[in-house]
Amino acid sequence: MAAAVCVRSPLPPKLPQLLERDPYLAPFETDFQRRYSLFYNHLKNIEENEGGLDKFSKSYKTFGVNQLADGGIYCKEWAPGAEAVFLAGDFNDWNPFSHPYKKMEYGKWELLIPPGQDGCPLVPHGSRLKVVIRAQNGDLLYRISPWARYVIRDEDKVNYDWVHWNPPQSYVHKHPSPRRLKSLRIYESHVGIASPEGKVASYKNFTYNVLPRIKDLGYNCVQLMAIMEHAYYASFGYQVTSFFAASSRYGTPDDLKEMIDVAHSMGITVLLDVVHSHASKNSEDGLNKFDGTDSCFFHSGPKGTHQLWDSRLFDYANWEVLRFLLSNLRMWIEDYRFDGFRFDGVTSMLYHHHGIGTGFSGDYNEYFGLHVDEDALCYLMLANHMIKFLHPECITIAEDVSGMPALCRPVEEGGGGFDYRLAMAIPDKWIQIIKELKDEDWNMGNIVHTLTNRRYEEKYIAYAESHDQALVGDKTLAFRLMDAEMYTNMSVLSPLTAVIDRGIQLHKMIRLITHALGGESYLNFMGNEFGHPEWLDFPRIGNNESYHYARRQFNLTEDHLLRYRFLNAFDRDMNKLEERFGWLASPPVSYKY
Repeated sequence: MAAAVCVRSPLPPKLPQLLERDPYLAPFETDFQRRYSLFYNHLKNIEENEGGLDKFSKSYKTFGVNQLADGGIYCKEWAPGAEAVFLAGDFNDWNPFSHPYKKMEYGKWELLIPPGQDGCPLVPHGSRLKVVIRAQNGDLLYRISPWARYVIRDEDKVNYDWVHWNPPQSYVHKHPSPRRLKSLRIYESHVGIASPEGKVASYKNFTYNVLPRIKDLGYNCVQLMAIMEHAYYASFGYQVTSFFAASSRYGTPDDLKEMIDVAHSMGITVLLDVVHSHASKNSEDGLNKFDGTDSCFFHSGPKGTHQLWDSRLFDYANWEVLRFLLSNLRMWIEDYRFDGFRFDGVTSMLYHHHGIGTGFSGDYNEYFGLHVDEDALCYLMLANHMIKFLHPECITIAEDVSGMPALCRPVEEGGGGFDYRLAMAIPDKWIQIIKELKDEDWNMGNIVHTLTNRRYEEKYIAYAESHDQALVGDKTLAFRLMDAEMYTNMSVLSPLTAVIDRGIQLHKMIRLITHALGGESYLNFMGNEFGHPEWLDFPRIGNNESYHYARRQFNLTEDHLLRYRFLNAFDRDMNKLEERFGWLASPPVSYKY
């Protein structure tokens, strides 16, 4: 079925309902119409030229290197700046010219490798490959396919290698995805640090040691960070190098599939932290300069580089970029069975200024005009439309600090199509209160206003703190409240000091009122629920490549002589109480008399 069938008009059919709900948006009616028209035209063009959004977004099954039913290997790449393209690897003794691709229209290249005489593929599972690009200047560039499904790095190497992943027996999911939840209690997680040991933890460890803990704590959803392959571990997964590859530092793709399947067996929804806002500048093992030019996948020149992140910025108006990103979402849903996405860096996508040096006051003029990147917004509308059309049970979350109106309203209203947005003002409010105010000066009216001040009928995910506050250079709430005494006075054998007593009680109350009033769902970063006593710092040159702070000491909650267990128990009771009464999904409080 073609997705465009559902979209019959170049004008948003339900825009009047949006404008009726918020009359202050009426002056920007033409902006909504223009945005929707761009979305409609993209859908129409995909329908006419690609056979529909369904087929278009399944391009991961034809691009890259894929095995055919007869044992043949079909290879396809988009490299518009290349003079010639070849495939080299273990299968041809790394001969860079023996397997040339055939040039097609629109910068595409294809290669068919027939099966061997025994009917087996000539490129076996586990063999190493490279796409060889002859650049316009004549140089030969050895590249990893943008569509590679598995990449690994040997201990004695700096760069990742592409490994053909096509096991004779892949993991078969046994359990259905949970039904769509009315409200989410999200446990934000990182597989690599999910162990008290100073090492990179595995998918297997998360499956058998962490998922039961998440279930016991009363969370019904896990949001996984740093799954998309990233060469630099300390980037927290936000400098992606291989978009279609699950990170091999934790295990194999089948290990991740098993992990998601086990989560589903527990009734836990699994979300992927997806990074489509930018990409790593790596070229040897990343997307950058894949065909030898700086404009393949990205904007050329300064427009294609993020000043603060030192990374590449996608050209969302490009047809093949849309194919790549939409297919990427589809692959994670259908191959791995993720139940949705938290889109990272949405503010950077929405504006040409990327939010750099820009404050948002809430003035509606800040959300409309030439400074808005409507190509990026159109991509997000397409992504949400595709997900809702093909997998209506899936959930999408926007990380947007700007507060763009209608981002979490349906596309047919002219909105962005997201289900939720993060309530990013709440943790900032708690930090400000703790840093600047005496306890007796806390203004409950102001706190309640901050927690409830959100756009009507746009769903928010409340959180008192996330991974951002746990990182080195910042402080968690527990650290701000108890600081150095966490190391000396958390034992029940020592006297309960005023600092620890106050810190534990405020830690509980801040989380409870945020949970109760802050949004339609709730999020907590792993370890913060029990006041983890150490910051998070990945191995890097600055800390002598130490893993000491790249871990979570869950064992502290199991020691009955430590007060961390009291915070852990409170978090569990709070989630269980919400599960019983469902306040997150209850309608908002009305202040109309």
